[in-house]
Amino acid sequence: MAQNFGSKRLVLGAHYGLRDWLSQRITAALMALFTVTLLVQVLLPGELGYDRWAGIFSAQWMKVLTFVVILSLVQHAWVGMRDILMDYVKPVGLRLLAQVVTIVWLLGCAGWAVQVLWRL
Repeated sequence: MAQNFGSKRLVLGAHYGLRDWLSQRITAALMALFTVTLLVQVLLPGELGYDRWAGIFSAQWMKVLTFVVILSLVQHAWVGMRDILMDYVKPVGLRLLAQVVTIVWLLGCAGWAVQVLWRL
């Protein structure tokens, strides 16, 4: 006869810890790659004025990379803010309101950044 020790544990939760951890690492790596790429472009010899700055972002590959980094930054910020709000804001209504405000703010910032990017 088999003996069961302890109680059967019921595991609850959203089960997205590994996915979010991996998402944070991938988006951080993309942002680091973008930073290095931008630093290389800025540190090349020559005067750094508006024309050169606009020239850096006029290349299609740089616009695509910048767009991907904007999306990565939004994802990275959302995961971090959502985790902070879930850990420290206990009233459900207040937490939901804070999450909605965060989403609206991040989407607004992303839209503005893309608009600035495609004006160059």
